[in-house]
Amino acid sequence: MKIKGQIIEVHVIRRNKGRLQFLLIKRAPEEIYPNLWQMVSGRIEKGEHAVHAAYRELLEETGLIPTKMWIVPQINSFYNPIDDEINVIPVFAALTEPELPVILSEEHTEFQWVSAQKAKKLLAWAGQRQVVDLITEYFSSSRQFLKFVELGAPNSSMSDPN
Repeated sequence: MKIKGQIIEVHVIRRNKGRLQFLLIKRAPEEIYPNLWQMVSGRIEKGEHAVHAAYRELLEETGLIPTKMWIVPQINSFYNPIDDEINVIPVFAALTEPELPVILSEEHTEFQWVSAQKAKKLLAWAGQRQVVDLITEYFSSSRQFLKFVELGAPNSSMSDPN
């Protein structure tokens, strides 16, 4: 059995009228896991760093450039029985401005900005729902001790990891 790290997750958030909202995007019917609501996700390209893949996938799938981005202190995972592999998934949070338009890629058909409670109802996997809780705690005053590693804003060096 192999352990691989080829996928990233990016939970996109915004503050709208003081409330935290999560962006969920619906997978197109012809994609794997058709019509599933999810956060931004995607593959890490050969030679690419996970951080760079997170910025790239965010832009490709939503057209959004974050104002701030963090590493969420959680790794999600799943087992692929076809290849007998465990896939580990680094998780990121991206903050965007509330007025920015979402421009979906062909991989998705719809989007919605939702509360944490609704996000947890729509997300399929427990690890994804746990991340929503972690992000909510991070942005609440009740968990001021919780620290996420903040990443720099995307720039031209982000497109070339070498």
